[in-house]
Amino acid sequence: MSADGPVEILVGVNVVDPEGYARYRAEMTPLLEAHGGRFVVDVHVAKVLRSPEETPFNRMFTIRFASEAELDRYFMLDAYRAIRKRHFEPSVSATVWLGRYRVRE
Repeated sequence: MSADGPVEILVGVNVVDPEGYARYRAEMTPLLEAHGGRFVVDVHVAKVLRSPEETPFNRMFTIRFASEAELDRYFMLDAYRAIRKRHFEPSVSATVWLGRYRVRE
């Protein structure tokens, strides 16, 4: 994938502790935005009819960055990893990586 232009990831997660997940999102969103990222789509999933994996998920979202390098740097940040460990890991039972793609604008 070229590093030119915005890039998004499409992710499904199975949230088992909505309050913990809300704390995760409240803490990670300002950090995400400070590093050039943003949520574009955020969905509560009622029913999954087809998925590349049998793993269930009940939330689906996209996160966009201006480049692949910025996206990769964000997820390696110590600050992000600490938030993830504190809130995401105990509140999400599964993650399904559905896509990573360059965005046409």
